[in-house]
Amino acid sequence: MDTSPGASTHEAARESLADRFRAHADDAQHLYGYALRGMANDWEIGGPVRVVCRGYENALHGAVIHLRLLAGVFRLVLTDRASELVRFYPCLGGNAPASKAWPVMRDVIGAHLDEIHAALAIPPQTNEVGRSAALLAGLFDLVAASGVRRIRLLEVGASAGLNLLLDHYAYRGDSWQFGSADSTVQFIDPIEGPVQPEHFMITDRAGCDLHPVDATTTEGRLLLTSFVWPFDLDRHKRLRLALAIAAEHPVHVDKASASRWLRDALTEPDGLPVVWHSVTQMYWPREEVSAVEEILSRYGARHLLGEVSLEYAADGPPGGKPELRTRLWNPDSGGSIRERSLGIAHDHGIPVTLASS
Repeated sequence: MDTSPGASTHEAARESLADRFRAHADDAQHLYGYALRGMANDWEIGGPVRVVCRGYENALHGAVIHLRLLAGVFRLVLTDRASELVRFYPCLGGNAPASKAWPVMRDVIGAHLDEIHAALAIPPQTNEVGRSAALLAGLFDLVAASGVRRIRLLEVGASAGLNLLLDHYAYRGDSWQFGSADSTVQFIDPIEGPVQPEHFMITDRAGCDLHPVDATTTEGRLLLTSFVWPFDLDRHKRLRLALAIAAEHPVHVDKASASRWLRDALTEPDGLPVVWHSVTQMYWPREEVSAVEEILSRYGARHLLGEVSLEYAADGPPGGKPELRTRLWNPDSGGSIRERSLGIAHDHGIPVTLASS
């Protein structure tokens, strides 16, 4: 994804940043709804938001400049440099009316112009742990189809790698369970539909990202927390608990593109290598999508290989939900590829809704 300040498209030429802010806010009555509408007005009158966004006026729509700005403000709040905003942030115990927040936030932005401007260069990183439920459903499918129960898990666009730790979380439905039963991260009924559980073991796990986050550092934890909306208390709790698990079971995420990394990561197989990615391909250049497909096809022509993806349709995401799909390459079956659409999931992973078999 090209998020450089100078990037432009016909869409950007037609649509101002204020238009984008308002479109994302719609008529939402939560903290960020009021903040985004306030940001739009302030941009149009040449206030501190206009100053902060200098150079980003024509940034690509997918750069979501407004989310970067809000996360930059949130980091000020989380590091006790904007204490006047704490009362508006529910995840920090605040319960003041969201409708009163914008004038205070505007003053905070005006007092930290350079730092908020610098925050616009940092791409959003959320690492939604709820998406691990979609990965689990996909792994159940691949294990059943391949008969292989030793999994080498490879995630592209892994952020901090929290979803690579899915076997350290607990998942439970009416008639099935998986993972570490005493885990602090508990998913109750995360998958709707016909779940067919399968036992498997993750023998190795690794990931890559263009902007990897080290979840074992204070800076990494701060960054991930700042991109979770402050009134989404369940997500904040889930992230906090997952970060504690990551501190005990650190996962290294390499700084690399998917295509460059996969060339080295897909080595002679031990068990079933599974490539996993979620809500990331929409940001890849077309050439990157093609390069990854070529790597998977070439490897799959010689070795058993699985893929689990949770991605929007090519013309998404507006109005749609990410689709959960699996692919299995098996050279012993004459080179055919088994492809399945398992269902859909929420943007944040749960619930996962499986289609009827």
